[in-house]
Amino acid sequence: MSFDAALEFVLGYEGGYSNNPKDPGGETNLGITQRTLTEYVRTHSSSGLPTDVRALKRGQAAKIYYDWYWTPISGDDLPPPIALLVFDCAVNQGVARAARILQDALGVKVDGVIGPLTIAAARQATAAVLMREIALGRALAYVATGNMQAFGKGWFRRLFACVIEAVRVMRA
Repeated sequence: MSFDAALEFVLGYEGGYSNNPKDPGGETNLGITQRTLTEYVRTHSSSGLPTDVRALKRGQAAKIYYDWYWTPISGDDLPPPIALLVFDCAVNQGVARAARILQDALGVKVDGVIGPLTIAAARQATAAVLMREIALGRALAYVATGNMQAFGKGWFRRLFACVIEAVRVMRA
């Protein structure tokens, strides 16, 4: 799965600007929180990105997604359906958590960093089994957050849609 295709899926669930008081992420636009944008601009001073998340455009958000989510999860190196599940997890649940969920699903050392051993194991795994185990890990992480009342239905809709899309990608 290409980054662009995975991003299309993610943006379908991230939507536009929001500032839900129950969401610990606070102000968010295109799935990018104000905190993430501020940190990205601080570390990439020549990025030309706005400082206010409300002004963030799709192409600008894509750069952040590529640099801070797709690259750390080694999206180009993972099997396509796995890349989608892990990328969506990284965006929605955090990069380190996504890496740990993948590593736990693979039964490899869980260190929160997707490196050569994790990638090799993912390439050797049976995709359908690995997809099931990643989905299970994501579901358990959602339940552990304590925000199920406010966000649970939306999280699980997104997770199920992601699994369905990953199956479609696997069969393509």
